[in-house]
Amino acid sequence: MTSFEPKDLSVAKLHGYLLSAVAPRPIAFASTMDENGTPNLSPFSFFNVFSANPPILIFSPARRVRNNTTKHTLENVLATKEVVINVVNYDMVHQASLSSTEYPEGINEFEKAGLTMLKSDLVKPFRVAESPVQFECKVKEIVALGTEGGAGNLVICEVVKIHIEDDVLDDEGIINQEKLDLVARAGGNYYSRSRSGFFELPKPLSSLGIGVDNFPEEVKNSMILTGNDIGMLANVDALPNSEEVSKFLETVSERYPEIKSASHREKHKLARNYLSFGDIQSAWKILLS
Repeated sequence: MTSFEPKDLSVAKLHGYLLSAVAPRPIAFASTMDENGTPNLSPFSFFNVFSANPPILIFSPARRVRNNTTKHTLENVLATKEVVINVVNYDMVHQASLSSTEYPEGINEFEKAGLTMLKSDLVKPFRVAESPVQFECKVKEIVALGTEGGAGNLVICEVVKIHIEDDVLDDEGIINQEKLDLVARAGGNYYSRSRSGFFELPKPLSSLGIGVDNFPEEVKNSMILTGNDIGMLANVDALPNSEEVSKFLETVSERYPEIKSASHREKHKLARNYLSFGDIQSAWKILLS
């Protein structure tokens, strides 16, 4: 058995061991707002429920390992003492992942990830309309666990209102776990789906994905593409140019001779097929054809 003391490891190495060994972990999709009313949205897997009376959730936005800076979520809850914690199910996991991108301050991750801002009843931060369960919370206390990179900050939240999508409730008003279809985080690129176990989802681009706000309108408003499709398409640093699209169409002209005159609906269905194989670039070329 390999053994070591934490002090003998780099913070990054220790962080990797902890995340891989303590897994899967539920995801707090935390919606906050700064003092000027600017929304922020980010997922955190240092999260769980710790009390029912009073109802307490705790999540921890850690200081960044690489440069010891703090995240916008932490800065917002320190300033406003309010947060909405949304759960993440499989249907929105790509969008939740995209929202973890470190966009500059003031950028609205709801818009980047193509998620819908839903007004809360008792707190100012918005709920994520696509999330099947949303907890409006008041922040009771924030406990800093250290001052160096990798140190957590326990955000202790009291739930003041709960919203549950009717579709995930059974006839007795109990949450059906299979219908809820939650996902959780593990180490590296691994997630766990409650229905089927582990799967991989690459981390968002460090060069910053274009986001859904930069999509052509017919793609942004697609009735065919799912939330996960949208999340995948948004995680590119640039759209293919016209020359790249033309060259791609030449290569698939025999297989899809009518692609240029196809309807948006037909193109979106074909793009979904490419996305099912993880081929985001080809999907975009179909959508832009």
